[in-house]
Amino acid sequence: MKAIACLGLLTVAALWAPLARVEAAAPPLVADPPSAVAALSVPAPPHWVWVNDFVFPHMPDGQALLVDGDSGHFLGMLSTGFGFSRVVISADGKLVYSPESYFSRGTRGTRTDVVTMYDPAHLAPVGEIVIPPKRSSNMPMMGNAELTDDGRFLLIYNFTPAQSVTVVDTRSQALVGEIETAGCALVYPTGPRSFFSICGDGTLLHVHLDDMGRATTQDRTGHMFDVATDPVTEKGVRIGDTWQFVSYGGVMYPIRITPDGLVAGTKWSLLAADDRAQHWRPGGLQQLAAHVGLNRLYSIMHRGGPETHKDPGREIWVYDLATHARIQRIMLQNDAGSIQVTHDRQPLLFSIFIGSTTLDVYDATSGTWLRSVQNVGTTPTILVTP
Repeated sequence: MKAIACLGLLTVAALWAPLARVEAAAPPLVADPPSAVAALSVPAPPHWVWVNDFVFPHMPDGQALLVDGDSGHFLGMLSTGFGFSRVVISADGKLVYSPESYFSRGTRGTRTDVVTMYDPAHLAPVGEIVIPPKRSSNMPMMGNAELTDDGRFLLIYNFTPAQSVTVVDTRSQALVGEIETAGCALVYPTGPRSFFSICGDGTLLHVHLDDMGRATTQDRTGHMFDVATDPVTEKGVRIGDTWQFVSYGGVMYPIRITPDGLVAGTKWSLLAADDRAQHWRPGGLQQLAAHVGLNRLYSIMHRGGPETHKDPGREIWVYDLATHARIQRIMLQNDAGSIQVTHDRQPLLFSIFIGSTTLDVYDATSGTWLRSVQNVGTTPTILVTP
């Protein structure tokens, strides 16, 4: 028995010996200098994407994670406070705006809301603007915060449960004030000095600003949506002068921006008769994306009933916005609850699901899967591209 034991030890030693030699031959890692700071490209390349993370397990510390879609490399992260929705990128790409909330005792105490401004080259805060402690901490969506078309004013949706919009002047980096939008939620820009909010009765509140950011007029439209029969989601996408909203049943409602105000366009459906018979419908947290140059609309699709309008899907259907015809079905590697498309001539399509941490990357033209990036955040929500 002793001989067998000795033989076993010799065998193990023999197996470990080559590994030990390899480890001994490996060169030591060179330590980074204490003052070394890497810098990112500004403006960001078109194929980078911000993955915004609500971080449900520990909501006081939201995150925004930056990923290179071409290489799949993780580039950096921002810590963005309680109830985080998403970052907003300036038109020139030289600033990142992040509406944030903090409490003096971490999870309790005095609340302070700010817009933090980050240097995108070093992902470092360079200033902040204190705003009223009313910022809505609803499920993240694009309409929680938007810039006017010229980038001058940042508009932030409030809910206390009274509804209003905070206006921040990005040029003077100062708070302008607050606009009451009773019964109407979120912000959808319609020009350099205007936006609309969606009202609970299916109308829209169109607000016009002066050059100081104060409201000059507030016009209520007629009923744009049928809230009783087939309500729309708030997850609209803008293509040029038209906002496109989708209903639970897959009907698209275009809202055109005209010199005379907001005008309802001709409704059209994502679904053919066979699709409806098979119970296909759109769903997800960020279920629509669009590419202006290609004039294409992308929609996450799944099978289910009306109550599944937030469910993820395993397919993305692609539509020609000129003809409203479906031109492609993209089969996904994983469930998708949020999608986004880059805006360049060779666009990428990103998809992610709040119940996973895998970011999938596709060729937005061919639909070909390119790569998956693992371990992106904790509960990823909204995708933002430069």
